[in-house]
Amino acid sequence: MLFNELNLNPKLLRAIAERGYTELTPVQERTLAVTLHGRDAAVQSQTGTGKTAAFLITLFESLLSSGASKRPKALIIVPTRELAVQIEGEAHLLNRHLGFSVGCFYGGVGYDRQLGLLRKGVDIIIGTPGRLIDLSENGGMPLKDIGMLVIDEADRLFDMGFLPDIKKLLQRMAAPRDRQSMLFSATLGRVSRKISADYLNRPEFIELTPEKLTVDTITQELYHVKSHIKANLLLGILEKEKPRNALIFVNMRHSAFKLARTLERNGFRTRYLSGDLPQSQRLKIIDDFMAGKFSFLVATDVAARGLHIDALEMVVNYDLPQDCENYVHRIGRTARAGLSGKAVSLACEKFSENLYDIEKFIKMTIPEKKASVELFATDRSLEFEQRGSGRRPGSTKSRSGQGRPQGHGRSRLPWNAPVHQT
Repeated sequence: MLFNELNLNPKLLRAIAERGYTELTPVQERTLAVTLHGRDAAVQSQTGTGKTAAFLITLFESLLSSGASKRPKALIIVPTRELAVQIEGEAHLLNRHLGFSVGCFYGGVGYDRQLGLLRKGVDIIIGTPGRLIDLSENGGMPLKDIGMLVIDEADRLFDMGFLPDIKKLLQRMAAPRDRQSMLFSATLGRVSRKISADYLNRPEFIELTPEKLTVDTITQELYHVKSHIKANLLLGILEKEKPRNALIFVNMRHSAFKLARTLERNGFRTRYLSGDLPQSQRLKIIDDFMAGKFSFLVATDVAARGLHIDALEMVVNYDLPQDCENYVHRIGRTARAGLSGKAVSLACEKFSENLYDIEKFIKMTIPEKKASVELFATDRSLEFEQRGSGRRPGSTKSRSGQGRPQGHGRSRLPWNAPVHQT
């Protein structure tokens, strides 16, 4: 089905066409068939299926069809600042001929600017739970005025511990029958269904089973390796493959900092991203990565969902994820928009037990590759430590005992180059 077949406002259709959207995705077709008629919906939607456009088109069409005096306010609740900013950007593109006000509200920044924006009037509010609660409690955001509600990435919100906050926000809003509500979740599990039943008005449950959990354009590879030489293998893979950029996932935040420092000291321009960083700093790191200011980003699963990076060449599971669904979310960061990509996974003794559940979930065996001796690179970060301790750099082998001769793959950074720590 084509967008121009929908009975939408001509100004909105113009913005949709300029955005480059022509044919509806399955999620968009099923969702809009319900929501454009004012009904509530609870939608199973994976990242990258077009769900954002589906709910934004619904909101804008409703705003356009309402008189200025009766115009409802819309609220979109999301788990992270990064996702809020991305949705805000998409909303501005669809709003270019419409003239509505769109605002983004999140923690980590001062209240004054956000309160000033609310006082001027905002038609579509996008925000994270904590800041939304703060603004509602100080009177800056009357939740009773919300006439349209979207809960995006509901499963992620609940996984991050926001369920009590979501309930608190919902309880302060008008009754479900007095607003239109939409919930989007990668899976419609027990909690998502309970929230939908309690706080949505007789929602239509829309469940689309993806044809494939991973796309054909992603080349997947698996290496078995001991944890103490995993960094040597990663360095060797990056030297051999020479990806223009790569997103490297670890399971713990201290691992993110440590691995990013190792890569940086070996000549790879690297930053790290984890949930304990201030949101303003996280957003800056993502913006710089997307702008190509550095090539390698080490991240925990805080970056696995809602992060859209054009032309990402490689994803590395340095640690196999403990949640099998996160494997799909991680590798789905590459091979977007019809491009090809590569996903490399390193299975060490600490996390190899997760492999069975991952392969069962994706219904395939990840192709294994043998890590030859030549693929292991010397970890030059040890030279930094030796230099600090007064030992002569290059006087020891890599931790693997299988390192290349000294001088091969030498760090491209001078000794006094700053490490990109955040």
